[in-house]
Amino acid sequence: MKITDIRKQSTAELATAATNLREEIADLKRRMHVGEVQNVRIVRLKRKDLARILTVLGEQLTKEAL
Repeated sequence: MKITDIRKQSTAELATAATNLREEIADLKRRMHVGEVQNVRIVRLKRKDLARILTVLGEQLTKEAL
């Protein structure tokens, strides 16, 4: 997910996307330990997407608070 796409989303959309990514990361970790997931780099990519979303979400929340 690109940062420009993330910046276009609203605060509510970013919050739901963050929740969905957290659940997806937890599921991928569970499946990785069982051995169902072959590509373990997916977890790293999802975590980076989550970090991008949380960064933009924090920026938007501070902008709204002012």
